[in-house]
Amino acid sequence: MANKLIDIVDVSKSFGNNLVLDEFNLYIRENEFLTLLGPSGCGKTTLLRILGGFETPDTGKVVFDGQDITDLAPNKRQLNTVFQKYALFTHMTIAENIAFGLKIKGKSKSYIQDKIRYALKLVNLEGFGDRTPDSLSGGQQQRIAIARAIVNEPKVLLLDEPLGALDLKLRQDMQYELIRLKNELGITFVYVTHDQEEALTMSDTIVVMNQGYIQQIGTPEDIYNEPQNAFVADFIGDSNIFSATMIEDRLVNILGVHFPCVDEGFGKNQPVDAVIRPEDIDLVKPGEGLLDGVVTHLIFKGVHYEMEVTANGFEWLVHSTDMFPVGTNVGIRVDPFDIQIMAKPESEDEEAVPIEA
Repeated sequence: MANKLIDIVDVSKSFGNNLVLDEFNLYIRENEFLTLLGPSGCGKTTLLRILGGFETPDTGKVVFDGQDITDLAPNKRQLNTVFQKYALFTHMTIAENIAFGLKIKGKSKSYIQDKIRYALKLVNLEGFGDRTPDSLSGGQQQRIAIARAIVNEPKVLLLDEPLGALDLKLRQDMQYELIRLKNELGITFVYVTHDQEEALTMSDTIVVMNQGYIQQIGTPEDIYNEPQNAFVADFIGDSNIFSATMIEDRLVNILGVHFPCVDEGFGKNQPVDAVIRPEDIDLVKPGEGLLDGVVTHLIFKGVHYEMEVTANGFEWLVHSTDMFPVGTNVGIRVDPFDIQIMAKPESEDEEAVPIEA
């Protein structure tokens, strides 16, 4: 397992009366692509700014490679930040933009020229050195911003929603570019986004945040397939979330119907939350499933059909490559393995409990 590179220890941060991070603990490994994922205001950008040195925590510390860097200036850290707004200097050429940090460090002309060539090749923009930023597309500008960060040879690249301003196709292209860059450079990426698909596509590790707390840490597969609470299930992808009752091990009551499941250890007749992903629901002939319903909405999504099926007073969201027209009577079938059971939080506050990394 890779070495621990960054250790965030008991970090708290408030702005006025607004507590943004509350005794936050997290470690980041060398060469990891770690994504901080959560809704606006969950504290992810504040955490990134604390890592970059642009904010100072009220309490706690940031340890980098064994050294406490909590009070170190941004330019003294082995971290570089790429922001959503590319912050390129419009009065400079692309080459001058890339060389900016190296000139400040007093590097030689030949070293700088070599680095510019290397960086432009790395982001697939060879020959663009003499152009100005305003002659480039959004995607090209973002790649230059990344090239400018890379030439300083940071151990860690901090990326704050860097693809947010790009259109969908370009965003997807840049996701693959970033994965390639990370693999080629062998540096640690810490990435902030509220886009679940982006997080699932690129990350080795996802940290789901809400209200300044960590909700869950895991691989993209873990987070998607085994959400630890209803917040994570709802935030990552589409979900059908039910207030249910665990009858006994491997049997849950959802909407008055007993569904076999694989979960154990919740006790008998206990209130739980149950999650069923839309793609895990099979629509069959009436009477062949565990309950019957009727298709009330139908949208073609390209790869699949998205349908709503009203059954037992609930609008079930269903994704299927088979099309069932509105008004069709159907049965609903779910494999026991595809029902995810979670303990109910005892209070609203518990929905945002701190979890040790």
